[in-house]
Amino acid sequence: MDAPQNPNEELAGLIERVSFFNEETGFAVLRVKVPERRELLTVVGQLPSVNAGEWIHASGRWARDREHGLQLRAAAIKTTPPSTPEGMEKYLASGLIKGIGPAYAQKLVERFGGQIIDVIENRSKLLEQIDGIGPMRRRKIRQSWNEQRLIRDIMIFLHSHGVGTGRAVRIYKTYGDKAIETVRANPYLLCRDIRGIGFKTADQIAQKTGIPPHSILRARAGILHLLRESAAKGHCRLPQKILLEQSTKLLQVEETVIQTGLRQSLEAQELLLSPESDGNEKRQQKAPRTAESRQLASEEPAIYLPSLRRAEQTIADRFLSLAAHPAAY
Repeated sequence: MDAPQNPNEELAGLIERVSFFNEETGFAVLRVKVPERRELLTVVGQLPSVNAGEWIHASGRWARDREHGLQLRAAAIKTTPPSTPEGMEKYLASGLIKGIGPAYAQKLVERFGGQIIDVIENRSKLLEQIDGIGPMRRRKIRQSWNEQRLIRDIMIFLHSHGVGTGRAVRIYKTYGDKAIETVRANPYLLCRDIRGIGFKTADQIAQKTGIPPHSILRARAGILHLLRESAAKGHCRLPQKILLEQSTKLLQVEETVIQTGLRQSLEAQELLLSPESDGNEKRQQKAPRTAESRQLASEEPAIYLPSLRRAEQTIADRFLSLAAHPAAY
């Protein structure tokens, strides 16, 4: 088969076989049956989930792979549940629904035809009309179907808010069935919890979900982002004054919003303030007043990430412990 003349081509057809699918990245190799073509076509690309029997719409560029031949390298792929008896049977027999294999898939489609999806979703009691399907298997089928539908709904929600397939898969694996609820409530958790999502990406998602620029959630996330960037450059802390200035510049909001966000982060112990009067007083009772300790007490307030503050304090305590013992030589 020669490559189509149009390098930017759209393709629609029935997924006959899923040759490969990586659940971590969403990368898939699909064999697709296209109307008016005798041979199956190969489509490669990313999508959140896929099963044989689904209908696919893909657009991309044709390319000839040395090993695998001609394939459509799709930039965008959309799948929809099957609508034909052939597609429904393949869909149900693909292993997507626990409790349904090829034999039961054939029986169900023969019995209910195009109504099978509606039966599973809304009238699952009717499934017991099929020999071999009792109350226990029926409940298993219904539960498995609901789980798959939830995954699809989550992926559609994330895609509609500009999240690519690879990231959407990681978000789902992290938050599970709470993914939509979590992202709507606080999209900035993504840059804390999901590898590969930074503040700027989370900020874009937040804007699409309707979180205003002056939100305290945004202020807290921006402050945390700046501290992490600073840590990557080798700094354990940032002076509070500088942090407020940088946050105001990054977020383009009034400093009062930043101050409120910082206060809430300190109260929640997501960040730490230094010097801390309680901690300093305890340390000063243990150690004599020196020029260095007096300098520390007079320093302007600085903001730490808790992990770096603990690491810095641990190192200092170990030095004090070593200094309190006589030399071993």
